[in-house]
Amino acid sequence: MTKSRIDIVGAGMAGLTAALAFAQKGHEVVIREQTETLNEVGAGLQLSPNATRILFALGLETALETKWHRPSVVALNSGTSLAPIAHVPAGSFALSRWGAPYGVIHRADLQSILLDAVNTNPACSLELGCRVEPEDISALEGDLTVIADGVWSTSRAIITNAGKPAFTGQVAWRFLVDAEKAAPILNPSNVTAFLGPDSHLVAYPVGNGTSVNMVAITAGNAPGNDWAFATSQENRGRLLERFRRWHPDLRKLMSNAPTMSYWPIFQLSDGRYHDGGKVALIGDAAHAMAPFAAQGAAMAIEDAWELAAAHKLGRLALLNWEKTRRARIGKARNRAAFNRFAYHARGPFRFGRDVILSLRKAEDVAADLDWLYGWRATGL
Repeated sequence: MTKSRIDIVGAGMAGLTAALAFAQKGHEVVIREQTETLNEVGAGLQLSPNATRILFALGLETALETKWHRPSVVALNSGTSLAPIAHVPAGSFALSRWGAPYGVIHRADLQSILLDAVNTNPACSLELGCRVEPEDISALEGDLTVIADGVWSTSRAIITNAGKPAFTGQVAWRFLVDAEKAAPILNPSNVTAFLGPDSHLVAYPVGNGTSVNMVAITAGNAPGNDWAFATSQENRGRLLERFRRWHPDLRKLMSNAPTMSYWPIFQLSDGRYHDGGKVALIGDAAHAMAPFAAQGAAMAIEDAWELAAAHKLGRLALLNWEKTRRARIGKARNRAAFNRFAYHARGPFRFGRDVILSLRKAEDVAADLDWLYGWRATGL
């Protein structure tokens, strides 16, 4: 195998995963990141089996086991009554059915794991405080340039007909609560999605189970083109107004959360991921999507692994990589759109949703996810 030089723009989860994937294939990797210090924002994320299978193949299983939690159940509950609606078994069931575990982790912990692996890999070099402008891309000396600098990528402009960011009309309120305070209304060791009219809230453990990460998603406004904004009391009042019909115990957790961040949800329109030459987009820089299927991180991890596998096979393989990745991302987007409709249903639709879900066996609900969670990356 011929050794290549790979340039990566951006040191988020997509960029770091790509660096490890290319290094595993025997290539030399240079990552350039515009910030001076890597500080992951946000709170937690879910890692479904299609992603964890890749992370394990990159040698990160031991590190993950010290930081993440494997829930035994992903539960769907009513946001107004707290009553259970349906659930998807995880834990040993996920390992048996999909061949890899389902886990939840703090975003900063995952980034730290990836960063440590990159820093200890002699094939990888990370340059912080190094901003790459679109006009700089052509001057990079590598055999392939991977743009992984997120939804607000400036480098993406080098690819004709790449996707463009647009506000979805939805916002995510992210906050952490103490696990003991959350325990009376949910199992703090599992993932619970509370469904309500026009809104939903997802809760799962982080910090070795000491805290519960909560993400409340509803309609809202975007103050500007950015990821996160600090939440004022005025903004928190808007959140409580949006969730006014929800169960009072959930509203109390929202009201008493010590800090919150307010995340306008942007996604990219469908567009090109590859310029036909030596530049490719991955992760949110290629296809940022709304979080209704919890697949943003997973799709970025898939992108990185599949791109490294395709690179050694030449230009036609890269064009096929783009074609197959766009098809899979499109399917994930469709699932997210379906979930948004189902999770935020109101009136008769909401009642019908609850009845239908409550009548389905857990194994049947899980079977609907086989195409997503059971997907096998190249060579795995």
